[in-house]
Amino acid sequence: MKMFTFRSIRTQIMASTTLLILGLIGAIVTVWVRSENTLYRQEKLNDAKSISSVLSYTYFHELSEENWSQVRLSIDLMLRENEDFIYILVSDSRQENQIAAASPKEFQGQYIPNIVPLSVTNNALNSSEKTRINETFILSDVYFTDQLRAKRGEPIIEVSSPIRTLAGKKLGVLRVGLSLEKVDQAVANAVNQAVIVGSLGLAVGWLCAYILAQHLSNPVRRLQSSVAQIAGGDLQHRADINRTDEIGALANSFNEMSAALQISFSKLQKTLDSFEKFVPNKFVSVIAPQGIENITVGMASTRKMTILFCDIRGYTSMSEVMEPIEIFTFLNDYLACMGKAIDESGGFIDKYIGDAIMALFDDDSTDCALKAAILMVKALDKFNYERLQKGLPIIATGIGIHRGTVVMGTVGFTSRIDSTVIGDAVNVASRIEGLTKQYDCNILITESVVNSLFNPELFSLRLVDESVKVKGKDEAISIYEVLI
Repeated sequence: MKMFTFRSIRTQIMASTTLLILGLIGAIVTVWVRSENTLYRQEKLNDAKSISSVLSYTYFHELSEENWSQVRLSIDLMLRENEDFIYILVSDSRQENQIAAASPKEFQGQYIPNIVPLSVTNNALNSSEKTRINETFILSDVYFTDQLRAKRGEPIIEVSSPIRTLAGKKLGVLRVGLSLEKVDQAVANAVNQAVIVGSLGLAVGWLCAYILAQHLSNPVRRLQSSVAQIAGGDLQHRADINRTDEIGALANSFNEMSAALQISFSKLQKTLDSFEKFVPNKFVSVIAPQGIENITVGMASTRKMTILFCDIRGYTSMSEVMEPIEIFTFLNDYLACMGKAIDESGGFIDKYIGDAIMALFDDDSTDCALKAAILMVKALDKFNYERLQKGLPIIATGIGIHRGTVVMGTVGFTSRIDSTVIGDAVNVASRIEGLTKQYDCNILITESVVNSLFNPELFSLRLVDESVKVKGKDEAISIYEVLI
């Protein structure tokens, strides 16, 4: 049954308030309750200010000495002896206002406790006053020694005082939550004394308030459910609320926001997909496990990896007789051919250096790198066959593989960051690739690669040189050819 025809929620509240005022409760109980409430509340505030000031002065020495065990023991004892205390928090300004001591202990170590609204926490931590009083409410049930101390939604007083040294330096903030239960009891007694006279007006007010609450809360709950669905990832959801008041306008704004979010997230996903083409996801997961939005210059991770270098022989001479667009087209076709073989073998391409490819394999064994090299040679044979069909010259490549410790990270400066892999193992792999032309081999690998094979019997290997010195290395290494 629709009891109100007002379009404005404000009008509905005013109408309900008017009905309450017309009742006897507005004439008798309100005055009585306010006087009692003011009296007891002021008494509670005075007590709270005194307690907070004394405690903040008492704890400054322990806080300056970081004597946390003594502070924690003291506030825990205070909570046991004072039933009006709901919680006591001591924040350390030197640790970005981290809660170093708390009772109940579940809030210890947090920065923003979920016990009161965020605005109350900000007021307490940022206030320059000696003592600050905030009247607020509890966001969740609070238990101490397995007993319910305060229920969710219960009004409280939070008293916060800065803890300072004798020189005036701020060390932290003491926050004490005090229950208003006794104040509520005093107010309830006042109500009981006047309930006989104001019963009629109170009944009328409750009835109107209940009807109004039902009328307003149902669409709000449905809107809340819609918000939860959007937060859960269902960006296609729309709130189905057909009203002409402020709640209806809010639902329309919500639906517009949902549509805008859907478009924005779609663009963001496309951006992320494009970003992975420039920096492989495996690379990002190593140097920025917290997400690409947290990537900064100098982030690095040391890993043991297998490095593969592939280069076209005689590329410089070939490019001299080709137009730039021809070189561009040729390289894209060639790199696509080689890249597919690397992807299928579980590796990822770190960078293209002209016609050269540098690929990484982050596995316990080097089998995948050898499989990739073999697939690359076979893919090149197919690529050359297609070139022959078009009357184009075939190409030859050399592949060098080495395994060792490298540093994966980011270099550059704030406006231009690039990913890179640095280490002696990278240089060795590049040098081994350069030896393929000297030894007339398609694929050359080092002894460290052979020793790391999980299934060496799957590959046909031939010792090419058991003691060769690559440029830049004093120590000789053995190299092997992978036969196909």
